Amino acid sequence: MLRRAALAGLTVPALASFLSACQQAESTPTASPSGGTTMATPTPAPAPTPTAQALSGLITIDGSSTVFPISEAVAEEFQKQYPDVQVTVGISGTGGGFKKFCAKETDISDASRPIKDSELQTCQQNGVEFIELPVAFDGLSVVVNPQNDWVDHLTVDELKKMWEPAAQGTVTRWNQIRPEWPDEPLNLYGAGTDSGTFDYFTEAIVGESGASRGDYTASEDDNVLVQGVAGDVNALGYFGLAYAIENEGRVKIVPIVNPKTGEPVEPSLDTVKSGAYQPLSRPLFIYVSTSAVERPEVDAFVRFYLENAAALSEEVGYIPLPDEAYQLVMERFEQRKTGSAFHGVEVGVSI
Repeated sequence: MLRRAALAGLTVPALASFLSACQQAESTPTASPSGGTTMATPTPAPAPTPTAQALSGLITIDGSSTVFPISEAVAEEFQKQYPDVQVTVGISGTGGGFKKFCAKETDISDASRPIKDSELQTCQQNGVEFIELPVAFDGLSVVVNPQNDWVDHLTVDELKKMWEPAAQGTVTRWNQIRPEWPDEPLNLYGAGTDSGTFDYFTEAIVGESGASRGDYTASEDDNVLVQGVAGDVNALGYFGLAYAIENEGRVKIVPIVNPKTGEPVEPSLDTVKSGAYQPLSRPLFIYVSTSAVERPEVDAFVRFYLENAAALSEEVGYIPLPDEAYQLVMERFEQRKTGSAFHGVEVGVSI
């Protein structure tokens, strides 16, 4: 049996090791509709992909706004080579994407967290099998308005004090976090409840996935949050690091104190990749329907995605996996290993 992986503390090298362990396992556990587990067995890889001239059709992708830039970049490059294939990439948040995916409305689901047990069971009940494929790493950024001159770092405990359910209606001003900070409104912006970012942030910071105050400006679209923080001097928000880097100058990224070292660490491609930025680093995924991948255009697209994920994820501001990890992910896809190796993970549990 594979031990569960931690998302907080799951560094790039650790993910590669975990994937290697998955490849060595005889089969992958998945939840059955009754709530137990079934052992998914690999199926043979399909025939070689047809030529560009032979490929046509529609591929539908939806889900995480965080993964969206990667999938959009892959779709654009893929369609240059295969102009008769239309690829649509939407944003519904990770949870919203899984709702569509498990209802057989999409071929691929973008996710900024692993599939939940409840979502996995819904897919099983609807006869949707999938292949889970990590594609990149990302960090969650905590940001303030550039005119904010009092916040130079934050601790996990301070973030929890701001965002826990008990803070609703009670923790409303900056000086409640630190007495030396101004007696000004604390205006919060964060991910909506259908977002994988919301699930991950609340688990990493509050200690329970989905546990959050509700009196804040919420959106599954990170661009909406960027605009909100950029226009509000008393704002604090959180969203994917790539969006913060892309909007440098409009928002100010706040260093977060690493609970293990006690030192503030600013999120960057290097600190996420090294594992120094904790607990807000995470892997990103795509989930591919096994019935959809029987279509040659979907099979070709996923292969293209994995072959180009390193370059394109870095191009749009994310952290590529090691080459070894991409090789293992490609093997997982080619062997059609269904089910989830990451569902039900807990923040803080070591691999």
